[in-house]
Amino acid sequence: MSILLLESLHPDAEALLADVDELVRAADPNAPSCDFAAVRAILTRGRGRITAELLQRCPNLQVIARAGVGLDNLDTAAAAARGVPVVFAPGGNTLTVAEHTLALMLDLVRGITPQAVAVAEGRWEDRGRYQGNEIRGLCLGILGFGNVGKRVAQLAEVFGMNVLVATHGGRTVPAPYRAAPLAEVLSTADVITLHLPLTPQTKNLLGAEQLASMKPGAFLINTARGALIDGQALRDALASGHLGGFAADVLEVEPPAADDPLLTSPRALLTPHTASLTALTYRAMCVDTATNVAAILRGEAPAPQSLFRAR
Repeated sequence: MSILLLESLHPDAEALLADVDELVRAADPNAPSCDFAAVRAILTRGRGRITAELLQRCPNLQVIARAGVGLDNLDTAAAAARGVPVVFAPGGNTLTVAEHTLALMLDLVRGITPQAVAVAEGRWEDRGRYQGNEIRGLCLGILGFGNVGKRVAQLAEVFGMNVLVATHGGRTVPAPYRAAPLAEVLSTADVITLHLPLTPQTKNLLGAEQLASMKPGAFLINTARGALIDGQALRDALASGHLGGFAADVLEVEPPAADDPLLTSPRALLTPHTASLTALTYRAMCVDTATNVAAILRGEAPAPQSLFRAR
């Protein structure tokens, strides 16, 4: 029997799995060399997709897993229909993604990267045109108040920001944060950060209308999912100068096209989906996921929180 890896995992995680079954690597799960009848588990990270078609090819499948948090690259409905458990690592990236969000925010608002580039290129005199600001005293609007959103709020409070959380249905948030409808958050906040899962309801949540309602010169940061923002509307808002800046670790298309305007925009700051790839967090998410998959394959109970349950 075998375990199908659609992407590599931390070596410690792969060693755990190799103690249970043979590891088979297949960047292309449709490769004819794969013996699907022997596959008992399929694991991926963020790019490899576990589809309904792939599930159908594996009649002896016992578990699928993602060494990460978001599950939009797994067909969880198809897995549920087959009675196949879904393992993931909820909360595994909370601290590192929140830290990355604050790093992007500080860089964007203070203009650190452009100034560092200017110095490296011999343009010390650019300091005379410096217009960076501090985040202290700014209003931070948070869209998505799960584990990451809450941690970002805590860090922002330490920096002296005023935190406004977008809510719906009369939901409350703990003091000292204040809850408000999305429209109020967009029109009030100096900085907006996104921490929502990608679902049919949240896709393109921020379109042209929503971006236009933001304060002129406001900053937008996305470390959740690229498709939460309408891509063309975002690029138009940056080009017009309505947005003061955009920073992201995620894009709707990864990697971006070579002619993507975001790559040359002086108001954009991009990292290549690395917020969770710090040595500490990457190993922890891979090892935790592998441990729980191995438990299922051995007939043991995985950690309850590692099992995805559709709501």
